Amino acid sequence: MRIVISILAILVCLFLIQATARIGFSRLLSRYALIANSIPAADEAVRLSPSDPDAHRTRAAVLNRLGMTSEAVASLESATKLRYRDDYLWLELGNAREEIGDTAGALVAFDQAVRWAPYYAHTHWQRGNLLLRMGRTAEAFAELRTAATANRTYLPNLIDLAWGMSREDLKTTEQLIQLNDDRERLALLHFLTQRKAFRAAFEVWNRLNPVKVDGPTVFNAGFEEPILLNDAAFGGWTLSPEQTKNKLAIDVSEKSAGTRSLQISFGGEWNPGTSLLSQTVIVEPGKTYRMLFSVMTRDLMTGGPPLLTVNDAVNNQLLGRSENFPSGTSPWLKLKFEFTTLATSEAAVIRLQRNNCDSSPCPIFGALWLDEISIERKDATAK
Repeated sequence: MRIVISILAILVCLFLIQATARIGFSRLLSRYALIANSIPAADEAVRLSPSDPDAHRTRAAVLNRLGMTSEAVASLESATKLRYRDDYLWLELGNAREEIGDTAGALVAFDQAVRWAPYYAHTHWQRGNLLLRMGRTAEAFAELRTAATANRTYLPNLIDLAWGMSREDLKTTEQLIQLNDDRERLALLHFLTQRKAFRAAFEVWNRLNPVKVDGPTVFNAGFEEPILLNDAAFGGWTLSPEQTKNKLAIDVSEKSAGTRSLQISFGGEWNPGTSLLSQTVIVEPGKTYRMLFSVMTRDLMTGGPPLLTVNDAVNNQLLGRSENFPSGTSPWLKLKFEFTTLATSEAAVIRLQRNNCDSSPCPIFGALWLDEISIERKDATAK
């Protein structure tokens, strides 16, 4: 009896050694097949280990690379039978089926991916995109919204798809996205700003804020509120990230009106021709506006004096500029200038920047104060 048991143990060991060797050699062939795009190596890997889903998956990858998608589908179908709970395998099968024109089969595969990974974003996102390509828009966006809810990194892509499907109509875009909170509305606002759809962005911004604005407005014009240096489209000042070495501070001791002003101290660095501070305001096309502001300087020395400019927010065309801020030391001065928007203008950008210098380097030293920055439509004030 002991001899029989010993013989059986030896046979089992030999079988396990052989099986391990076959699996190991199969995986070695699979790696080689991927490197060399070798179908014979991939075939041999499958022959040596037919119950290994990774061998079938590797064969499918090689076939896909060589444009043999139909054969790749068969290999992926074998892989999903062997490891049917693998959502990534189902997604690969769905993509391959769609590539050969089998959209119904692709949807079945994506259904399985969602079934086995219902709480993950990537399965819903893939299924939603397929439904969108199939023309089933309502179902598609339901899936895409589920993906964006599960993983917020998908939200910008969801907004982009909705904006394109709606042909850049804000109302339809919001219906497709079904925004749930202010965080999502801020994402939409950021997207619209990036796309330079300023009229739509302003409408979204107006809904986010308790104080509604009908037209051109400079926010925190007198710097009475804490200065919020942000990258929002509207509602505040934006500090250029390249200009952080200059010191900005709210000053309560110097002001032209109210109780505060903005003080900017220069230590030499500010590239001529570049913006330090900016704000985007909504405007009407083909209208003339007047900019008004107060400025004071102290020991301001530079070959490229600061000034305010207004540019079109879409194409950056210069619309108007102030006179140069006074050098040296000057009391509060009230300055103004006019500009006319383009026939296509939706918004304009007010910038604090420097003139170009005749020589380089061109440092700037001293300090200036800004206060009472405002914008008004010329024909409206004339009435």
